Amino acid sequence: MEAEISIIGLFLQASVLVKLVMLTLLSLSIMSWAVIIQRRQLLNTVRKSSLKFEDKFWSGVDLNKLYKELSVRQETNTGLETLFHSGFKEYARLRKLNNKVPDAVMDGSYRAMRVSLSREMDKLETHLPLLATIGSTSPYIGLFGTVWGIMNSFIALGAVENATLAMVAPGIAEALIATAMGLFAAIPAVIAYNRFSTQVDKIEMLYANFMEEFSSILHRQAYSEKEEA
Repeated sequence: MEAEISIIGLFLQASVLVKLVMLTLLSLSIMSWAVIIQRRQLLNTVRKSSLKFEDKFWSGVDLNKLYKELSVRQETNTGLETLFHSGFKEYARLRKLNNKVPDAVMDGSYRAMRVSLSREMDKLETHLPLLATIGSTSPYIGLFGTVWGIMNSFIALGAVENATLAMVAPGIAEALIATAMGLFAAIPAVIAYNRFSTQVDKIEMLYANFMEEFSSILHRQAYSEKEEA
């Protein structure tokens, strides 16, 4: 409790610029943790729903039935559900227009899934650059506050004839708090960014593999329907 009071006291005694630096770093830290919590929940939800859909897809369910089921709740589809829905929708539409051209049907279906993949990845990567920015700039912002605070302390020390450590120590201490706050904001942001980036890459790989496998299924189906026709 005493340490907490002393930190608050040092903050109140700091210069206006150093106070602004500390408040900026506090704001960045709060913003960083808000993004971390939100991204963590989203990535976990997307990963679980995608794995659940993948299990259902490979369970042997009829693709037309699965497509109709997803069409009913289209607004809430995420991840692999969106890729499957867009790909199969375009496949069904082009089959009616280009029944004798399977390659054109497959190209259109694959392009539709690529567009959906791009949109889904944009959702997953939202705010990740913000974490990277906070992680890379916060230490420098804190260092700026520290340098400014120490500079003011030595300027004040030079104006006194009989200088003592007790006179300069509080100023240096309050300045060093800015560096500590910069690290406090940066370290969680960097760790979260690296972790989330890895998770996003794994999810993207999951999406890409599903697209290739689903395209192969549609390819076989398109050519079998052509032979039957």
